[in-house]
Amino acid sequence: MELSIYNIQGKETGKKVTLSKEVFAIEPNDHSIYLDVKQYLANQRQGTHKAKEKNEVSGTTKKLKKQKGTGGARAGSMKSPLFVGGGRVFGPRPRDYFFKVNKKTKTLARKSALSYKLKEDNIAVLEDFNFDLPKTKTYLELLTNLSLVGKKTLVVTAELNENVYLSGRNVPKTSVKPASDISTYDILHADRVVFTVGAIEKIEGILS
Repeated sequence: MELSIYNIQGKETGKKVTLSKEVFAIEPNDHSIYLDVKQYLANQRQGTHKAKEKNEVSGTTKKLKKQKGTGGARAGSMKSPLFVGGGRVFGPRPRDYFFKVNKKTKTLARKSALSYKLKEDNIAVLEDFNFDLPKTKTYLELLTNLSLVGKKTLVVTAELNENVYLSGRNVPKTSVKPASDISTYDILHADRVVFTVGAIEKIEGILS
């Protein structure tokens, strides 16, 4: 499939780029997408949650009342989970949420996500560009020219472009990433994915 190439002024250059069917036009595999996104979100969790259990709570070990004759249930410690300030039963402990997803599955997931975006006509291609200086105003002008202001946008460059990255870092609902770093979650989370010509070549090389 061919897509028109735009410049940073939002005008068509008259050139077209041919997208690889092996990357942008496969039959999407929903289960691979589910696994890859699940792993991505799991890896965002710090896993530092912790609640004190009965043996970790500080407090007196003195028996509260005599064992029998009070008419109530027996109680041996204020640290019991039954009392305010007591420990928690089977509380959360620090853990790592990582689980393995095969490389081929992750590759299939990214191809599937890109295929969905192309079917929805939510992929645009820009000619390779750079900013002389990191400037948010220049980046906002780019989004305005492409009618993307206020939309969740993923801008994909061939390599890490520091000036472009720093220009868009503080703009809400948009992110700038090199082709080697984009994940299935990044692709699906964006309303619109904007590739540079160099990024198209790079991502096809990575996923083919």
